[in-house]
Amino acid sequence: MSSSSPSCESSMSTDDKKQQHLRLAGVVKSVHADLRKKYRETGGDFQKIWEEHCKNGQLLTDYADAMHHLAVDHWSYLPQTRITWCRDIIHKFFLQDGLQKARDKDMRRLRHHQTEQNSPLEGCVEKTSSASGSLVASGSVCRPEDYRNQKQNIVMLDSLSKIRLLDVGSCFNPFLQFEEFLAVGIDISPAKSSVYRCDFLHLETQEPLQVAPDTLETLLNNLKSPVQKLPQCSFHVVVFSLLLEYFPSPYQRWLCCLKAHKLLMIDGLLLIVSPDSHQQHRNAHMMKSWKKAIEAMGFSRWHYTKLEHLHCMAFRKLYNMQDEISLIAGDIYPDMMYIPQDSNDRESDFQDNLIQSIFDVDNKEFFERTRSELPNEFSDEEDSP
Repeated sequence: MSSSSPSCESSMSTDDKKQQHLRLAGVVKSVHADLRKKYRETGGDFQKIWEEHCKNGQLLTDYADAMHHLAVDHWSYLPQTRITWCRDIIHKFFLQDGLQKARDKDMRRLRHHQTEQNSPLEGCVEKTSSASGSLVASGSVCRPEDYRNQKQNIVMLDSLSKIRLLDVGSCFNPFLQFEEFLAVGIDISPAKSSVYRCDFLHLETQEPLQVAPDTLETLLNNLKSPVQKLPQCSFHVVVFSLLLEYFPSPYQRWLCCLKAHKLLMIDGLLLIVSPDSHQQHRNAHMMKSWKKAIEAMGFSRWHYTKLEHLHCMAFRKLYNMQDEISLIAGDIYPDMMYIPQDSNDRESDFQDNLIQSIFDVDNKEFFERTRSELPNEFSDEEDSP
C-alpha cells in the first residue's frame, strides 16, 4: 500500500486518480470477498472467521489505509457525503425541533390510546427542563415510577453541552472535526491515532453510570486502546457508516444493532449508512426487512434518505421496560439483516458498486448528474419503505 497521506493526492491527474481509486477499491473488495467466501466454506462459522480476520494485522492495516484514502480523496467530493448527512440529521434531531416533535407525537399517541381504552394516561410523562418546557413522552407506555428510575438515561435537551457520538468502524474519526460532538471513534484497525482500537462485536457493555454528564464526558475523553468496555446509556448517537456490510453474517449485523441499543440513551439516535448504487426501490424489500428487525429491538425509524450510492437511516431508541431484548420475537429473526451478497456469489452487485461506480462515467458528467438529483427522503411522519 502507498504510504502517502490523503492530503498529498490533490495534485494527481484525473487518470492517475482514477487508477488509484480502482486500486484502492480492489483492496477493499478483496477483503469483503474473502470474508464472504470463508463464511460460505465453513458453513457459517462466523466466530472463527472473525477471530482469524482480527488477527491478520497487515490485512487490516492495508484495508484501513485504503478506506482512509477512498473517503478523503474520492468520496469527499460528492455533493452530499455520508458524514454531512449524519451531521445534518443530528442537528435536526437534537439542535432543532426533531426530538421535540417526536415526543409530541408520542404524547398524541398516548392520549389517543387513553381515550380509546378509557384509562388513565400512564406514559413516560413528567415535567422536564427541556428547551420547550413541555411534557416528555418518551417512546412507549410505561409506569411513572419506571420513568423516574430511567430519567438519568433519557436525553434532556437543555443539558446538552456536547453530543456524545460513538462512530463504530470509524477508520479516521471524521466527526472529530465538529466542535458540537464529543466524538469517540473505534475500529478493529484504526487509520489514525485519534481512533481507539476496539472489536465492537466483543465489546462488553457495563451497567449505566449514575454520574453527571461532565463526569461521563471526562471518562469518554480519557479512554485507552484497546477499548474493551463501555457503560450502557452513554451516547446520544451511535453511527454505523458502511459498517454492517463488512460482516459476512446477518447475525453479526443483528448483534451490532443490539449493542448500539444498549449504548444509546433513551431518545438517542442510531445512524446507519448502507451502500447501494441502484435506484431507490431496487432493494426496498431489504430496507423494509432491516427496518422491521431493528424496530423490534426497541427503535423507531425517524428518518430515511436514499442518496446516489447510499441508504441513510436514522433510528430513535424508545423507552423499553425490559432489561434484555429477546433475540427471537415472533416473526423477527437475525436473518432479516441480510444483504444481497449473502445469497449471491457475485461480489460487485451491491456494496462494492459504491466503491466502483463513482468513476464509471466521466467525472464532470457524474457530478452534474448527482447535483441535479434530489435525495428521496421519508420522516417518521410519512409513509416509508
